[in-house]
Amino acid sequence: MSAVKTLPYLLMERASNHRDEVALRHKHLGIWNEITWGDYLKNVELLTISLSEKYGFKHDEKLAIIGENRPQWLYSYMATQSLGGIPVGIYQESLSEQIVFYLNDCQARIVVVEDQEQVEKLLEIEDQIPLVEYIIFYNKQGMRHYKHPKLVDFDDVLIEGISLIDKDPKFFRERTERLLGDDYAVIAYSAAASGDPKGVILTHENLMEASKSLLLVDNMEPKDDYFSFLPLSWIHEQVVSIVIPLTAGIVINYPEKPHTVIGDMREIGPHTLLAPPRVYQTIMSNFTIRMEGASWFKRKVYQTFKKYGDIMAHAKLNKQEVSFKEKVMYKLGDLLIFSAIRDHFGFARIKRAYIAGATLQSEAFNFFHGIGVNLKQTYGGTELAGIAFVQKDDDINVESTGVPLPGTEVRVGDDGSIFVKNSAIFAKYLHEEDNKSMIDGWITLGDCGRLGIDGHLYILDRQEDIITEQNGKHIYPRIIENKLKTSPYIQEAVCFGKEKPYMTAIVNIDLSSVGRWADKQRIVYTEYSDLARNPQVVEFIEQQVTEIMGQIPAYARVKKFSILHKQFTADDGELTRTLKVRRKFIEEKYQMLIAGMYSDSSKVTMAGSEIESIEEISLQVIQLNIKQEVA
Repeated sequence: MSAVKTLPYLLMERASNHRDEVALRHKHLGIWNEITWGDYLKNVELLTISLSEKYGFKHDEKLAIIGENRPQWLYSYMATQSLGGIPVGIYQESLSEQIVFYLNDCQARIVVVEDQEQVEKLLEIEDQIPLVEYIIFYNKQGMRHYKHPKLVDFDDVLIEGISLIDKDPKFFRERTERLLGDDYAVIAYSAAASGDPKGVILTHENLMEASKSLLLVDNMEPKDDYFSFLPLSWIHEQVVSIVIPLTAGIVINYPEKPHTVIGDMREIGPHTLLAPPRVYQTIMSNFTIRMEGASWFKRKVYQTFKKYGDIMAHAKLNKQEVSFKEKVMYKLGDLLIFSAIRDHFGFARIKRAYIAGATLQSEAFNFFHGIGVNLKQTYGGTELAGIAFVQKDDDINVESTGVPLPGTEVRVGDDGSIFVKNSAIFAKYLHEEDNKSMIDGWITLGDCGRLGIDGHLYILDRQEDIITEQNGKHIYPRIIENKLKTSPYIQEAVCFGKEKPYMTAIVNIDLSSVGRWADKQRIVYTEYSDLARNPQVVEFIEQQVTEIMGQIPAYARVKKFSILHKQFTADDGELTRTLKVRRKFIEEKYQMLIAGMYSDSSKVTMAGSEIESIEEISLQVIQLNIKQEVA
């Protein structure tokens, strides 16, 4: 029998020792509701026995979960594992055809969903998911008149468990003690930045090793608060908000709704945060624009102390000393300005803010460290059970993705491919044909980079996206894209140029910041498309891009770009659910626009079928002024 404990066993152990301590908080109707470890375990016990005895759930079966971050998500996850089953998280914003793929791919018979919206999706595709027998919902709002035979109220499942557990009080413990550390614990689907999603199977031991390694670098204290707002389907989020609490005792806090995240986070003031780059970029951009619109006095005070914040950030990030005067002025600035800014963001008590999913550009690093936020880049993936590299508090390098976690090995191939090995690496893919990517325990996630003499890993780009010029020089589109996103007015940028004479880009403007600028210019618009195609806005963004391109070597500069009429979204397939750009998809979807940027045309007319609209839309191709470009 494996000596490694399992997640349900850890839950039972923690609830036994800390029964009345708070495990979870969730906001409902404006009120934070607390759930103790004892309550957490009790709900899992009831759900476990009911799933087994009433719904015939068996060992090795899969149970799918679709919904926002809620306690019921965790109860379903842990109850499934307690029976030796495998939970499968599905992103709650998935489209119907995506849900069909996931449910049929993992062959789930029972699906736990949040609300009416998810129920409607499943009922609409019922004939396409023949294996699904039960749809268990846990938000009753709007569900009163639904009488479908497959629908089951989550609360009714728990109530059924009460009488069952009274008859067999040892059921949960006996089932849990049969589990082994190398039993399959979860199927997590890869983000699918390129290609179809792959089902990644991880064991209890994989998840606990990932948790243990991260805690060796960043110690999290019992009762520390963590704010969980990223989809629980994402393995990074599962490790931090499900596994780490079982071992470290941190408290998980769930926002009321996606649109209340900022306000709810401010109320909690978490000690730890995990978010993709776009979240931090948006926070910085919104703050920058608001400061531009602030009174003269506020701007003057901020600029006075910002200088010292920049000095302290530069010193910390480059391991340099600062003068006594600079320390004093920064302390004064922190007292008067920076602490208030942190509090406004919800970072009043923050110990660490992780960046996951992609690389954040250096300007954002300097901004957050300047106001006293310990922002840290990470690197990992679904196959690595989340984070495998992280920057240490006293060793942050804005260009790197951090150093390997304890027990993690890394090597770089002759072509720059990064290979990783550790005890958190997944057991196997769901489908045998995908398993060829692991060789002798080493896995590559498809990224290219280098290892520095400082031990840090430096990611350059995806292997397939690197462009090699005729003179042998390499162009890394992701570096150019990150540079473009240093402008608070550019939310997203995707660069192209493989086997082309020059670099081009499709740009998304930031609706909030460009909208504020447009208001000042008295530009009238009704929606994103109007703003993105307004001649004054186009000229303004051209100035932004021109200035940024002046900081990039001539051979790698974008020569032409176009502002897209719409924002990239996961619903339209341009982004993954973790907000990574799907470059190949964008390249295929907007091939007419890209072709137009390599022609003499100054405009490209997008047909209705290409833009999911019955109307045609003309987009301008902007060619950067050569004199401005080299200035």
